[in-house]
Amino acid sequence: MFKSKIVYYYDEEFGTFNYSTSHPMKPIRVAITDDLVHHYGLHKYMDSIDQDYVQEYIKRVNEDILTTFHSQEYIDLIKIITPENKCQYEDQLYRFNFMEDCPVLDRLYDFCLCQTAGTVAAACQIASQKHEIAINWSGGLHHAKQSEASGFCYVNDCVIGILELLKTYQRVLYVDIDIHHGDGVEEAFYLTNRVMTCSFHKFKEYFPGTGHIDDIGHNEGKYHAVNFPLNEGLDDENLQYIFKPVLTRIMENFQPDVIMLQGGSDSLSGDRLGCFNLSIKGHGSCLEFLKTFNVPLILVGGGGYTLRNVPRCWTYETGIACNQVLKDAIPEESEYRVYFGPEYKLHLPISNMEEQNNREYLDKHLYSQKIIISLDNNSWRTQRMLITLESKLAIIKQTN
Repeated sequence: MFKSKIVYYYDEEFGTFNYSTSHPMKPIRVAITDDLVHHYGLHKYMDSIDQDYVQEYIKRVNEDILTTFHSQEYIDLIKIITPENKCQYEDQLYRFNFMEDCPVLDRLYDFCLCQTAGTVAAACQIASQKHEIAINWSGGLHHAKQSEASGFCYVNDCVIGILELLKTYQRVLYVDIDIHHGDGVEEAFYLTNRVMTCSFHKFKEYFPGTGHIDDIGHNEGKYHAVNFPLNEGLDDENLQYIFKPVLTRIMENFQPDVIMLQGGSDSLSGDRLGCFNLSIKGHGSCLEFLKTFNVPLILVGGGGYTLRNVPRCWTYETGIACNQVLKDAIPEESEYRVYFGPEYKLHLPISNMEEQNNREYLDKHLYSQKIIISLDNNSWRTQRMLITLESKLAIIKQTN
């Protein structure tokens, strides 16, 4: 018996993984998020994805799931590589891009399986129509390629989750508000018209260097990739100035059956690696807007490198999913409350960073020919019109 329209995934093992002491990616941020979610009482408004289900259904077929997108030889390396034996595999590590940003973790295969299982389980729950919103904050690792680690990402759970959704749904929309372009997801679906990708990201002289406004898809996927390249200092007001009209047009034309929102929190003000200036409420406003379309949603995490801010953001957005307003004071019972001092508040003021995205720049891109074409000349709408026209002509021929 399901008590809620929302389902939530967290594996306690995830917080035990570690990139390195100096590495900016800290998996413990998901454990802290889960702690806040529970101490704010949000678990009462959600079902939890059963760990027995994850173990029996998903982890049991682990390799099959990972190789729905990734190459077999790439996954084979992930399965056997360890910090102790990595010197024996230097050629393969170089070939598959295991560099400083993607070090060889202890229990790397388990780490990849843990975060991917959550996104696949979320997709299964949505596809079975048991829930309307599914959450996996340990997911969202959007840079990994078919045979390449990239940008702290080893396995692309977003792509694998979307492939699971495509078994049931005809059209999937992927929206990315991480400060970095969602290159791995866009590349995976660049040639198909069944998935539309939409990314709002820092562009010039910034990793991964992709996501130009001219990148709109190819072959059948033409006009199914939307990119909005941005400058430093993006604030709440300007994010909504572009997000709402772009997503409104996409929803009208593409008419997705389900949406996946990659909610990387490195677009927040004060992120260790980021250079946007969003508040937590501004970041969460994207989720609030997508909820108004009443389309099933999968929420995944992503970037976020100021440890005290990531759980703030994802807890707040869990509250949005549950239609719950959270108190600003961090619960005193939280095991990780020390991380949020000295303010001990959920919301913090943004910085005085200069906003380098003026309205002239935003309007130029918002109404540029490339974005207008991508959003207005969607082949799904054209195809539906042609089918309708062909049906009418057939009826006329039969009548005559």
